[in-house]
Amino acid sequence: MAQNFRRYQERNIGTSTRTMFTADSIDTVVGINISNTTGSSVNASVFITNTSLDYYIIKDAPIPSGSSLQVLDGGAKFVVQIGDALKVVSNTASSLDAIVSTVDDISN
Repeated sequence: MAQNFRRYQERNIGTSTRTMFTADSIDTVVGINISNTTGSSVNASVFITNTSLDYYIIKDAPIPSGSSLQVLDGGAKFVVQIGDALKVVSNTASSLDAIVSTVDDISN
């Protein structure tokens, strides 16, 4: 069975919501890492938008200067369905870098 791993990266995420990816199949999110690239603490939110409704994975989480937040830890993962968009936003302009890892497709 082959597994198609994908990585999505965004730099300088700020107060305008950034879409990391939109699922085009039933996918599994296996990792989300967000890094504060500023000299001050910032707050970050990660959420899924499905049919114009937002479902928060984490909301307004403080990230100290120069630190990162592993949003999924302890082996946690979750499934997204076709059309689900994973988004990241900060309370500070150009303050976050984010990496999301997924398993895009599982085939025989």
